[in-house]
Amino acid sequence: MKNRFWIVAALNVGGAVLAAGASAQMPPAAADGGQSEAELPEWAAGYDESVRRDLARVRDVTAPFRDIAEAQKVGYPTTMPQCLENQPHGGMGLHYGKQDLMDATLDVEQPEILVYAPTESGKPRLVGVEYIVPYSVWDRERKPPTIFGQDLRRADGLNLWYLHVWAWEPNEKGLFDDWNPAVKC
Repeated sequence: MKNRFWIVAALNVGGAVLAAGASAQMPPAAADGGQSEAELPEWAAGYDESVRRDLARVRDVTAPFRDIAEAQKVGYPTTMPQCLENQPHGGMGLHYGKQDLMDATLDVEQPEILVYAPTESGKPRLVGVEYIVPYSVWDRERKPPTIFGQDLRRADGLNLWYLHVWAWEPNEKGLFDDWNPAVKC
């Protein structure tokens, strides 16, 4: 039930947010500013090699999006969505979804949603990504789609599969948990 809260809130706010996605492509992994697997944060050390490799890849491709203006240039929405929080579990932050990526394909380097946390300065800080597959292209009765070696979770009320990856913010509850106690609205 707690998972349904954030997804409903995100899509209620974000019908417009998700529809705002453009068809611009994601930039290739940054050769000069990206993070390599060797540069992964120490909190990623407890995961197996394939997860660390995929985490390095998503950090490489999303590093430019630490500046939200760069994400918006490639089609992530410009309208700020509602910040999602469910205390005492933590927050999820601001979800910027790119509609044209929401299909049956999952690609570590093409996250459907960028997740930001609000800051005192007002400029959102990139904290993670989320992968989405709608039931319309991957029926809920099928085996779940996978990415990062993880099965996506069902969100029956929204007719989609999803998985959070806290690629830029440590999460004491785990890399793939829905809520991050460090993220506050």
